[in-house]
Amino acid sequence: MDISAILEDIREHWHVYATMPFIAALIGYITKRVAIEMMFRPLEFVGIKPFLGWQGVIPANSRRMATTAVDLLTKNLVDPQEIFSRLDPEEVVKELEEPLLKAVEDVTREVMEQYQPRLWELLPTRAQRLLVDQVRAQAPKVVARLMREVSTNIDEVLDVNEMLINAMVRDKSLTCRLIKEVATPELRFIARSGIWFGFVIGLVQFVVWALTKQPLIMPIFGFVTGFVTDWLALKMIFYPREPRRFLFFSWQGMFQKRRQAVAKDYGALIADEVLTVRNVMEAVLTGPKSDKLFAMITREVQRTIDTQASIAKPLVALTVGGVQYQEMKKAAAEKAIAYLPETVKHVESYATDALDVRNTIVTKMQQLTPLEFEGILRPAFQQDEWKLIAVGAVIGGLVGELQVLLLLH
Repeated sequence: MDISAILEDIREHWHVYATMPFIAALIGYITKRVAIEMMFRPLEFVGIKPFLGWQGVIPANSRRMATTAVDLLTKNLVDPQEIFSRLDPEEVVKELEEPLLKAVEDVTREVMEQYQPRLWELLPTRAQRLLVDQVRAQAPKVVARLMREVSTNIDEVLDVNEMLINAMVRDKSLTCRLIKEVATPELRFIARSGIWFGFVIGLVQFVVWALTKQPLIMPIFGFVTGFVTDWLALKMIFYPREPRRFLFFSWQGMFQKRRQAVAKDYGALIADEVLTVRNVMEAVLTGPKSDKLFAMITREVQRTIDTQASIAKPLVALTVGGVQYQEMKKAAAEKAIAYLPETVKHVESYATDALDVRNTIVTKMQQLTPLEFEGILRPAFQQDEWKLIAVGAVIGGLVGELQVLLLLH
């Protein structure tokens, strides 16, 4: 080994050698940025299936990601029974009073005009008002009774897991945001770490090239830079789970270290975009278990009509137990259900405050074990992280080969 010849070569081509660690740092950064973007973009598959193309790792696995996130929510963070028991039936009735009484009056008039049109028209206005007022007086009691039954048997009318998974799968960008916004500092760290890791590897590359002048050195080091920096960055996010100390130094996985901030961001996202009152209402009214809710409403409406039958009979000549009477009860229940979506919108603000999903999640997340806490973000990387590392390595190798062409030609 001729040291003087090596030093002479470095002196003569100093500008080439000087660029090596910087190009390696650039490779480290670019491969990280590409890996991060490939996690989230594109939302839909682009290319020719099944031969060539790509879809963001998270959008491509949105159902698996959503299922993992929902499992964490319902097992460790949110107890649907406990959450919905916070709704006070009397307060719900108070919030719904105006739209509820309006809906009850409309339903009563529509049903009477449909099944007893002539008699209804012949009734004095005062008699019509008396009948409507009798039904309106029962409505708040019926709603309060229904609320108590629903809140104590929420699983019978709402499949929380299915609701949350469907909301996240339907909107792939929501699943991406759930990870991207919560892990913004970690993703930024991954990209920036590539610069420092790459620079160090570039210094080693500098020495090896000076000693060997082998063209394979550049693509190999580019490949290693892409591979190692991706792998190290991902590991440093999550490990170690507990703080470690050595002399005056202490370190911990970045995600674990940010537990309080992550809990606040995650709680806000879930409360504002996933487990919202609007989503709950939609799931209750249109979900797979909505029939049970409608059965409850039908039963209560028909019970109310039966209670009022003795008052209504002298006025409208209804025959209790008759075919027409049964049809009228069924129609009244159907109309009440039809008014339901518009009516319950008026309770959204109260329900959001009462359920207090955000603070519940924040509090529960801070009580998770480090392993459970890691499960919030780790599934987004774990199963498919090899793809991201492999892509980083390949890009690094290609850039290294480009370096060779520039050096030799």
